[in-house]
Amino acid sequence: MNADARRGSLFVIAAPSGAGKTSLVKAVLERSPSLKVSVSHTTRKPRPHEVNGEHYYFVGVDEFRRLIDEKAFLEHAPVFDNFYGTGRAQVEALRAAGHDVILEIDWQGARQVRAAQPDCRSIFILPPSRRELEVRLRNRQTDSEAVIERRLRDAVADMSHYDEFDCVVVNDEFEKAVGQLLEILGGSPGYGAAREDLKPLVADLLG
Repeated sequence: MNADARRGSLFVIAAPSGAGKTSLVKAVLERSPSLKVSVSHTTRKPRPHEVNGEHYYFVGVDEFRRLIDEKAFLEHAPVFDNFYGTGRAQVEALRAAGHDVILEIDWQGARQVRAAQPDCRSIFILPPSRRELEVRLRNRQTDSEAVIERRLRDAVADMSHYDEFDCVVVNDEFEKAVGQLLEILGGSPGYGAAREDLKPLVADLLG
């Protein structure tokens, strides 16, 4: 690689289930196609619309554990009874080629990535209220009542880690949230919600 070539930036985006992270990232990619998303490995079964190698690399538990032993993951964590992991080589190749890379992971993985790649920038997505989070989870119509209740409980635990992240975006008005994400990914310092302004929202979300 040319010594003067730009090394791509690494952005870590995390959120509780139902906050709209996947939709936001999809919108950002449509408007900034130079960005790349690292495709994660997972042991969960693919959903009907998902394509192996495009949405995830779907692997068995034994294969996942082998990759852990080989230190093939930049980060990995159990989420909802399944394992998820980010391939170290894939991220490094993209960054070395000058691409800015987005990782869609949870707070546990984000903590590992910050330790391994301290030059990354981390972003946490919050829903506008606890009630709206519940509405979004129910509107998916893909989970049982028991699973929804568990996701809501786990979401509270996830959201308690929001302050570990460099930037916070509240996904209330979708287009506004997309704009804020694009500003952050474009390198604007300190963009996103101010910490003081978040206190009433956080009290509602975690209460």
